[in-house]
Amino acid sequence: MTTLLTEREPAILLLEDGRTFRGESLGAIGTTVGEAVFSTGMSGYQETLTDPSYHRQVVVMTAPHVGNTGWNDEDDESSRIWVAGYVVRDPALRPSNWRATGTLEGALSAQGVVGICGIDTRALTRHLRERGAMRVGIFSGDAARMPVEQLLAQVTAAQAMAGASLAEEVSTDAAYVVEALGDKRFTVAAVDLGIKGMTPQRMAERGIEVHVLPATATFEDIAAVQPDGVFFSNGPGDPATADGQVAVLRQVLEARLPFFGICFGNQLLGRALGFGTYKLKYGHRGINQPVMDRSTGKVEVTAHNHGFAVDAPLDRDSDTAYGTARVSHICLNDDVVEGLECVDRPAFSVQYHPEAAAGPHDAAYLFDRFVDLMAAHALADPVSP
Repeated sequence: MTTLLTEREPAILLLEDGRTFRGESLGAIGTTVGEAVFSTGMSGYQETLTDPSYHRQVVVMTAPHVGNTGWNDEDDESSRIWVAGYVVRDPALRPSNWRATGTLEGALSAQGVVGICGIDTRALTRHLRERGAMRVGIFSGDAARMPVEQLLAQVTAAQAMAGASLAEEVSTDAAYVVEALGDKRFTVAAVDLGIKGMTPQRMAERGIEVHVLPATATFEDIAAVQPDGVFFSNGPGDPATADGQVAVLRQVLEARLPFFGICFGNQLLGRALGFGTYKLKYGHRGINQPVMDRSTGKVEVTAHNHGFAVDAPLDRDSDTAYGTARVSHICLNDDVVEGLECVDRPAFSVQYHPEAAAGPHDAAYLFDRFVDLMAAHALADPVSP
């Protein structure tokens, strides 16, 4: 296995409020801007980097030592790295894992991802916790030698995440099918808002044939699949901009089709039910976030990547245009809404990532809950799709 380069170009990380960190280049040499966020996961960086939900975000790893398991050909969650930039305190000099076919830095360089290492990521994380997620730039090589005032102008000129409509930038261009493994039990129409590869795989393992549709799919496109259920995936951007997808989801609820949404899909269900959404100060990212399922009292350790949340009451059920709805899951760190369920419609969603890529498997039961929902719907109304 090739050892990573130890001679690096100078690099600078510059936050929009002027806070500056100087270090060394990581990955490609050049310039990048995005939203600075931090991830608390100690592993799973390959899945994080290839998660489309991180589009236009510069990810700061809170774990100090990153890259020691290298890069392999099996764990990508999409066809490319999506993060805008990557920040690591101490990158591994060489991988040490039997599955590795390359290095983390090799993947970053090959895909043109600009990063920085050798900075105090603890101080940077504390700054983001206190001041909130904000725009940031990473500049390496010749760009790092430019006047800070010029670099800051590039950072403040970048688009903020609030108000950004990004799902269609990461979605598939054409529909495709993931076949059921073993005997086919159900057909699901999955709207790709930034879907991870493991999500349809988890459904396929349960006998579901998954028709993955573009983010621009209409209700007619969904109905043409003749689905037993509808799924809205995770994805990047501000849910307040997704009026088209919310309108489609309302048609799904009106048709009483079983619905399951995760992450962005949870926020869109919230909007469809009439709740608002808001931007969190610094969000939840990582594979170690505690969430309680309020229906069972069970606490799950879960994988997160969200900077927005649903504004729904925790202390009571809510009357909506589609009947009663309630908050089904909450984050135990800050009481943020982590799940919704409809009492009078076959629909539920969670804010986190039950496909566990990367992450713990505590939430895998949610896919089984979706299967049970479709099975109950088929028994109750065998004529409906």
